Amino acid sequence: MHVLVATDGQLDPAAVAKFCAPLAGDDGTVTVLTVIEVPRAMLQDLRDHFNDQLPPTLHMADSETVTTTPADAPRSWPGDDAIIDQYLLGKEHERCEPIVTFLTANGVNATSKVVEGPAARGILETAAAEDVDLIVVGSHGLGP
Repeated sequence: MHVLVATDGQLDPAAVAKFCAPLAGDDGTVTVLTVIEVPRAMLQDLRDHFNDQLPPTLHMADSETVTTTPADAPRSWPGDDAIIDQYLLGKEHERCEPIVTFLTANGVNATSKVVEGPAARGILETAAAEDVDLIVVGSHGLGP
């Protein structure tokens, strides 16, 4: 069985592993997903946060090379995507990796994923794209 666990970072990794391991079964997979809404209005905050941590050169997915984001970069500057990608990967690691670690320690094939957008749409689109059999969400998280 392929189980999708949607988390906003508030789920207890040990409890998730205990609950999901039997659901996935011996040959199953668990994908731990976090969905992040990153509106473009947040770009200046992201620039302020990551500017001193970005490498001097960024290699974009389309093979375009750009320098680090200048503080006064115009909207839609090519580095925006690189900053958002770095932010999303950080959130994936922060929110999903503890659960993946517990699952793999319990012998479950587990991976993590992050998508950008509204939570419900991100969960449903990922479930469809990944051919998920079951979606698991927490009931006491603090996010949407």
